[in-house]
Amino acid sequence: MTTSPGPAAALHPEVRAARDLLVEHRDDLAAARAAFSWPRPETYNFVTDWFDGLAAERGDQDALVVVEEDGSQASLTFAELSARAATMANWLAARGLRPGDTMMLVLGNTPMLWEVMLGALRYGIVTIPATPQLSPTDIADRVTRGRVSMVIAHGTDAAKFGGLADRCQLVHHGELAEGVDPLAWQELPAHQDRNDPEVPGARTAAEDAVLLYFTSGTTSLPKLVRHTAVSYPIGHLSTLYWQGLRPGDVHLNISSPGWAKHAWSNLFAPWLAGATVVVFNYVRFSAPALLELLGRIKVTTFCAPPTVWRMLVQADLGSASHSLRECLSAGEPLNPEVIATVERAWGITIRDGYGQTETSAQVANPPGQPLKLGSMGQPLPGFDPVLVDPATGAESATEGELCLRLDPRPLPLMTGYYDTPDQPNEELNDHAFRGGVYHTGDVVSRDADGYLTYVGRADDVFKSSDYKISPFELESVLIEHPAVAEAAIVPAPDPVRLAVPKAYVVLAAGWEPTAETARAILSHCREQLSPFKRVRRLEFSELPKTISGKIRRVELRGVEETATDRRPGEFRDTDFDF
Repeated sequence: MTTSPGPAAALHPEVRAARDLLVEHRDDLAAARAAFSWPRPETYNFVTDWFDGLAAERGDQDALVVVEEDGSQASLTFAELSARAATMANWLAARGLRPGDTMMLVLGNTPMLWEVMLGALRYGIVTIPATPQLSPTDIADRVTRGRVSMVIAHGTDAAKFGGLADRCQLVHHGELAEGVDPLAWQELPAHQDRNDPEVPGARTAAEDAVLLYFTSGTTSLPKLVRHTAVSYPIGHLSTLYWQGLRPGDVHLNISSPGWAKHAWSNLFAPWLAGATVVVFNYVRFSAPALLELLGRIKVTTFCAPPTVWRMLVQADLGSASHSLRECLSAGEPLNPEVIATVERAWGITIRDGYGQTETSAQVANPPGQPLKLGSMGQPLPGFDPVLVDPATGAESATEGELCLRLDPRPLPLMTGYYDTPDQPNEELNDHAFRGGVYHTGDVVSRDADGYLTYVGRADDVFKSSDYKISPFELESVLIEHPAVAEAAIVPAPDPVRLAVPKAYVVLAAGWEPTAETARAILSHCREQLSPFKRVRRLEFSELPKTISGKIRRVELRGVEETATDRRPGEFRDTDFDF
C-alpha cells in the first residue's frame, strides 16, 4: 500500500457504470443479473475514488442527518463531510498511525462516527467497528486479536478500557466518565481544531484490508471477518439493488453501530447510490417517535430489523404520514403476518433481504418482482448460489445449505476468517470453503420459480418423529397470535418422538403468562400446523440474544438438553382438552 495524490475528484468510472446499470434495471431482475458484472479495479479507495466525487457532484446535498431522541438534529453535506474526512485522515497520520494499522472505533450514532470512518478509509487505516455495548472482556479480546494501535471511543465508555493504555493509544470523543485517568487518554478535537499538515489519500490495493468485523456469535465465540478495499465499498452494489435506492433518496436504516448492517445501510449502499443517510439516535425505542420522524424528514426508503417491525405494527400505522417508496427488513426472516399488516396500512410490501457479515446482500426481493410471502427472494446480481445437502455434500435442486460458488468468486465475499489481521484461521476457512463453495450455514428451500425460502440455521433444524422441523416456520405461525410478541422454537427431548417442538414466548403488552393464554396459543398452533409440526410445549420467557439482537437458540437448546424433568412454568399440550 502506498500513498500518493489522486486525480481531481470524480466517481470511479467502472463503479459508476455498474451502479447506473443497476439503477436502470431496478425493476427487472433478470436483465440486471444478465448484464451485471462486478467491477474489479486493481486499486480502489472508497473516499478518494467515490465519496469525494459525490462531494464534487452533490456537494450541497445532505450526506448525513442524525436526529436525536429530543427531535434535534445535525446534518453534514457531501462537501462538508468530504472535507472532514480529509482533516481526520491528517489527524490520524499526525498521531503516528500508518496505512495498514488497525483502529478500533467504539462510538454511537454521532456524526463523528462517520467522520472517523471516512477519514480512516481515506488514509488506509483498517477499522474494527464495535458496539458500545461490549463488555470490558469483549473489548480486550478485540484489541488483542485485532492488533489494535488506537481506540477511539466515547468518553462515557472510557472505564471499559482500563488497563489498555500500555497496549494502544486511547482517544475519547466527548467528556470522560468520572474516575477515569485523563492522562491515559487523548481527546479527539472538533473538526475546526484540527490543523495537521494534509496527507494524501491511500492508494489501497483491492486486496488490502480496510474492515475487520467480529461476528455476533449465535453458536460460538465471535469470529474475526476480514474485508478488503473492494469487498464492502464496491460489494454493496448488490445491497443498493435490493433496497431499490436511487440518487437523491433519503434513506433511514435502524441498526446499531459496530455491526456490519450499520455499514451496509448507513454508509456504503446509500452513498454508492448518492442518497442521504438519516439516523435516528434514540436511547429507548418509541414506535410513535419513529413514525413521526419518517414523515417529518420525508424518508423515501426505510430498513429495519424484524424486532422493530414487530413493534411498529402494534402502533397506529394508518394515521402516520409518510413519503415512503420502499420498506425493507433484514437480520432475520420477517414473519408473513407482519408484512401483511404493513401492506394493509401503507400499501407497501416489506421486502426481505438476506446477507451476512461475511458478504453483502446475496438474496432478496428487489423492486418490481412478484413477491411470495415467506420467501427471502431470489439471487441478486453478482451472486450464483447453489444448494448443498449438508449430509452428503451433493448439490440439491430443492433444499439444502445455501452456498456461493467460488468460480468466479463474488467480490463482496470476505477473504476469510482470521486469528489476527495477518493470520488466517486455516481450520475455520477449510470448513467454510470446503468443496469449492462458501458455506453460509443457512438451510433454504427453492421452488420451481427459483425463489428461496429460509428453513433455519443448519444447526437449528431438527427432527421430530423422523420429520424435519423448521423453527422459523413454527415461529411464523406463533407470532400470528395476538398474544405473541416474539417466539423461539427449539427441540425438547421426548421419549417417544425423540424430540418435540417447544416454544419460548415473549408476550405482547396486555397479556398475562397464564394457563389460559398458553391454551389459546397452543390451540392456535393446532389449527394452523400439521399434526407432526405442532408445538407440544410452551414456556413464557425472555429470549437470550446476542448484543446485535439475534436470538441465541443455542442457549435454549442447552436448557432443554440438560433438563431432567418438566421445567417450572412449562405448559404442555397434554395439559389441555383440545
